[in-house]
Amino acid sequence: MSNELLKQEIERAMDNAPLQKALKNFTTAYPGNRARVYKGYDFEALREKVHEVKSYARDHLDEVMAEFIKNAEANGAHVFVAHSPEEAMDYALKLAKDNNVKLCVKSKSMASEEMHFNQNYEKAGITAQETDLGEFINSIAGDTPSHMVMPAIHYSKEDVADLFESYTKQPEEPVITKEVKTSRRVMRPKFLSAEMGVSGANVAVAETGTVITMTNEGNGRMVATLPKTHLYIFGIEKFVAKMSDIRYIFKVLPRNGTAQNITAYLSFYTGATKVVTDPENDTKEDKNFHMIILDTPERRKIMASEDYKDIFCCIRCAACLNVCPAFRLVGGHVYGGSIYTGGIGTLLTSFLNSRERGKDIQNICLQCGTCNTVCGGKLDIAGMILKLRTKFAQEDGLNPVHKFCLDTVADRHLFHSMLRIASVAQGMITKGQPMIRHLPMFLSGLTAGRSLPSVAPQPFRDILPTIKQDVPNPKGKIAIFTGCLLDFVYVDIATDVVKALNMAGYIVEMPLGQACCGAPATYMGDVENAKKAAEMNLNAMEAEKYDYIVSACPTCTHALRDYVDFFKDDPEMLKKAEALRSKTFDFCKLVSMLGGLPDTGDGVPMKVTYHDSCHLNRYLGVTKEQRELLKATKGVELIEMHDCDKCCGFGGSYSVKFPEMSAPILEEKINNIVASGADVVAVDCPGCLLQIRGGLDARGLNNIQVKHTAQIVVEKREKK
Repeated sequence: MSNELLKQEIERAMDNAPLQKALKNFTTAYPGNRARVYKGYDFEALREKVHEVKSYARDHLDEVMAEFIKNAEANGAHVFVAHSPEEAMDYALKLAKDNNVKLCVKSKSMASEEMHFNQNYEKAGITAQETDLGEFINSIAGDTPSHMVMPAIHYSKEDVADLFESYTKQPEEPVITKEVKTSRRVMRPKFLSAEMGVSGANVAVAETGTVITMTNEGNGRMVATLPKTHLYIFGIEKFVAKMSDIRYIFKVLPRNGTAQNITAYLSFYTGATKVVTDPENDTKEDKNFHMIILDTPERRKIMASEDYKDIFCCIRCAACLNVCPAFRLVGGHVYGGSIYTGGIGTLLTSFLNSRERGKDIQNICLQCGTCNTVCGGKLDIAGMILKLRTKFAQEDGLNPVHKFCLDTVADRHLFHSMLRIASVAQGMITKGQPMIRHLPMFLSGLTAGRSLPSVAPQPFRDILPTIKQDVPNPKGKIAIFTGCLLDFVYVDIATDVVKALNMAGYIVEMPLGQACCGAPATYMGDVENAKKAAEMNLNAMEAEKYDYIVSACPTCTHALRDYVDFFKDDPEMLKKAEALRSKTFDFCKLVSMLGGLPDTGDGVPMKVTYHDSCHLNRYLGVTKEQRELLKATKGVELIEMHDCDKCCGFGGSYSVKFPEMSAPILEEKINNIVASGADVVAVDCPGCLLQIRGGLDARGLNNIQVKHTAQIVVEKREKK
């Protein structure tokens, strides 16, 4: 798919008013509801245990699966291990034909979609009836799921009423309780007459040969208990070793999925049981109980990969979708494949269903890392998507325009020369103003909904030698890593970083050989240029000469610390990377480590609200230090805005590639800032500053200033 086609999908989703309303309502309510149901529970400890038990099953898969099959068969189940969706489908078709199945009722089986189960049964003259309400709605509409737990979230009650009217040929009111009754009325005779039930498993327990399913509607139990033949379909990723392992999963899954303490039904099936085949005479026979385990090469490939094996720790709770800012805008039809959706769906789609679809939708990920904080299996979803992006770039090559831009940035002398030229040539666009409010022709999208900063007349590297660093008896020496924005755009921030560290008793130097941190290349999958940047900066920064390395950009800080990943096989460069990692800290973290700043300030009241950048908060874990630094500044009143840690939509090149998605994320952030009543927004990321200041300027809200924390704490102390 071309980028243009993906953008058309995005545009249609964002123009879909019912979809937007449904997604906004659910994702707005979800965080608070989730927090309430976790009250009294240690989520971090729970998901650590989930990861532990799922990892054990993965790492001992053959042993665990053999034990499961032995115990399941001992209890009367027939187990078939399928090594391809086609093998699985052949078994399912033969099972139906051998038992003269005309109607099959289904519940909770995403794995069956990998087999194109419904379509293949229909071709064979067998009706495959979805009975989960959401899946039933989708089947009537000829649609695919838009969410892994709430597959029909994209339909309003009015839509459902229309669909039910077309299906039942009877009037239907758009009242949810009445629509539920209609679905029950339609389904009840199907449950009673179906010859086969098909289920999916949340968990399969090796110790007992038990399969377990969580449901809210009761249909899952009727699918499993009423028909004489019952077929379970699930993948090898659903195994755990012991029954005691499930307690962690079932404490997390409902709380994460739908913010419930527990689902209405938790059903355990251990082998064959009796089933009533003649209700009139209460005749009972042994149930024909079968299981298909999908043990496909694609699953084994995931399991064998150090980069992706943690996908097996996913419990399909879909919390990653519920908090994702991109999913909130477009839903799972855009951000997903035909089966699996959202961040984890991107990974599953890429490996299990469609590489090409996975390659397209991985671009939608902002890399904000919010998914990682709520994942029930403690997966690094964002990190795996980034590795996937890199994998696709290496296999298929980068977009030529993107590659040209990254090659330019990686050439330090060329890029810096271009920025110096731009600082002079920009006059015809800025007309002497500090902000660029309009760009011509094909660049116009960059200023849609926000203004851009102009390039500074002088880069910081030229200014630093003019700063008088009057530090009696200095405690040590710190190197500043400015990155691109602080060196060539926000020189005032870099200047205040130096002044703050002088106040803390340190001299600051700037190694002039430093270049871009490499994050733009990393986040676009260009390993070659990212590693080139790492080599340049490791040699330039000479970490061994300094007590600390300071950065006032969390993205740069994170990039510098991750240089160790590039040089696992190069002992000399690895030593340099480890030295840099051990000494590199973001501004607020470092100042806090150094004991803070003098407890002074001008005392003039300033209402400040704080925006947590994704990298500082979720990747570096710095949330308290900046707030303590602001509170210790006399005159500053810190007011927390709503959703202070939600992404602002910048995402580096994301706001350039997808301005149509970046803009509404920014809009929400600005609304929260305005609602806080603050005079100043404090940030610690130059990218967030660019995004938020540009958004405020474009809306004429210049009464609200946006400043880096370093600027606030220094300016208030200098005015005392």
